[in-house]
Amino acid sequence: MWKVYILLSIYHRKTYVGSTDNLDRRMAQHNSANVRSTAHYIPWTLIYLECYPTEQDARNREKELKSASGRRYLKKAINHIIEIWAGSSTG
Repeated sequence: MWKVYILLSIYHRKTYVGSTDNLDRRMAQHNSANVRSTAHYIPWTLIYLECYPTEQDARNREKELKSASGRRYLKKAINHIIEIWAGSSTG
């Protein structure tokens, strides 16, 4: 099973969209600075996950989420998640 995932660097307000067939391994790579594009924004938190039967399906969805319209959608959704988290931490 292939997964498309979205990570959030809360401290830097950065996101990363990726796909993998081994999410545990990939998360460990992201959070141990072994991925050049994410190394400067550790720690990463998984905030979204979709599952697909094939690598090609997952790659297509990843590409869609990385497009301009996908990024606009993600920005709104992630800002909403951050607001919820911020509200829950205050009380």
